[in-house]
Amino acid sequence: MTFADDLRRFGPDCTTIASRDEARAYCAGLTASHYENFSVVTWLTPRELRPHFASIYAFCRWSDDLGDEVGDRDRSRELLAWWRGELEAMYAGRSRHPVMVALAETVAEFAIPIGPFDALIRAFEQDQDVTDYQSYAQLLDYCTRSADPVGHLMLYLGRSFDEDNARLSNFTCTGLQLANFWQDVARDLDIGRVYLPRDDRERFGVRDDDLRAKRFTPEFAALLKYEVELARESLLRGWPLVARMPHELSVDVDLFTRGGLAILDRIVACQYDVLSSRPKLGKLAKASLLVHALWRLKNPFTARKPNRSPTTAVVGEER
Repeated sequence: MTFADDLRRFGPDCTTIASRDEARAYCAGLTASHYENFSVVTWLTPRELRPHFASIYAFCRWSDDLGDEVGDRDRSRELLAWWRGELEAMYAGRSRHPVMVALAETVAEFAIPIGPFDALIRAFEQDQDVTDYQSYAQLLDYCTRSADPVGHLMLYLGRSFDEDNARLSNFTCTGLQLANFWQDVARDLDIGRVYLPRDDRERFGVRDDDLRAKRFTPEFAALLKYEVELARESLLRGWPLVARMPHELSVDVDLFTRGGLAILDRIVACQYDVLSSRPKLGKLAKASLLVHALWRLKNPFTARKPNRSPTTAVVGEER
């Protein structure tokens, strides 16, 4: 079922209210059917937390799709405003949408404030208005809404939210967001968005007409190499969070961090040509990440910080 189908079923014109079981089942199905580099919820995730991971993911998925899948920016703005109204109604005890029905349980159980959810909606609203970033600082500011709130939500699920953990989580989530941007340069160009900062493009001599035409040039390769290393540094700066999380969730943080680094390694392996084909993790790379996560689950005190150099399993994989 497509997002357009879901929007017709559960959008602004829907008058039915989902039951708790229906809402949970919907969020679980949505989470299982949508993942890119690695699954949000795996059998490594503590069983009691899986419905809560799913409700948060479903909220993020709907927010993202309302911003990206509608095909009309004015309509996306209207729908995102409606979605904020659904969020505010949920916090007022009037949940209707299946995602909000499930999310209400999560919010109550873990005392999650509205701020991170509202920040995510604001990021997708920003996407309707800003399609090109002048500076790296502006891009990082966008990440404070598009990425960092997700980490804060995970900290609440681990009952581990504090200032120090939030700071480390921000490094991790920003690094993951940047890795996704550099993986998807071509996809974003197709929908009229450029996340490579203009200041950096000019510094490295990347011309707008070459970029829009998806012409891979030495200048583009040098620019992306620079951006990849900034993303890698952010992920490594967030690495200490792994040891600070409850053990059962530290495995997930470890997996997400290594997954982001693996994507960056794939970009390096294709010599930064993300314009000709999209680098992604194959089965071998995913298996390697899962094996490491399993090892850490059984040996919590032996995990080491990832190397800065590309991992052999990923670099040696076929494109």
